[in-house]
Amino acid sequence: MHSDIQITRAASVDSALQQNRVLRNTYMLLGLSMVPTVLGALMGVQMQFSFFAGSPLISFLLFLGIAFGFFWGIERTKNSGWGVALLLGFTFFMGLMLSRILQVALGFSNGGSLIAMAAGGTGALFFVLSTVAATTRRDFSGLGKFLFAGMIVILLAALANAFFQVPAVSLAISAAAVLIFSAYILYDINNIVRGGETNYITATLAVYLDIYNVFVSLLNLLMAFSGERD
Repeated sequence: MHSDIQITRAASVDSALQQNRVLRNTYMLLGLSMVPTVLGALMGVQMQFSFFAGSPLISFLLFLGIAFGFFWGIERTKNSGWGVALLLGFTFFMGLMLSRILQVALGFSNGGSLIAMAAGGTGALFFVLSTVAATTRRDFSGLGKFLFAGMIVILLAALANAFFQVPAVSLAISAAAVLIFSAYILYDINNIVRGGETNYITATLAVYLDIYNVFVSLLNLLMAFSGERD
């Protein structure tokens, strides 16, 4: 009986150490992933890069194809160094994609402030939500199906709006995306802490997408309500 208790305690300690290791590695790789994102964004702004210059609908579908290609590759190589390389390649690509909205923001007289506010707001949200997710005893796994359904609705709405280009719909999508992906931060970090995700590469990809979508959505909202033209 005593030996069984010791084995159970040892297993619990090993599990906790593993979860802490995954979370620590996720945060480290997440920080590293911001480097190619910033480089891609700066390069895109300098080159006036615009992935959606042609047909918005076709460009959106092409973007999804490239993104899901990266997802497939990262999943296949998540247990090797190639997984890290593909993840960093994906974040560079997402930085290029980010450059278009940054160009639009910089067209406002207060564009730099809007970008800084969006980045600061995203950072604050991530700090608060990730702290709550990592320290609370509450299990947020029940949010998974609801959040996935919400993400699908946002994706379909964005796909439709790529064709119709309705500003009010775009703002509604951005507001919903801030809520959904903020909740995803809670869900994904809590999933790591509770041992639901044991691979730091796929964990980093999930959290990176949460942060990216919150930032883009916040910037869209700030431009709509606080943007100042010369």
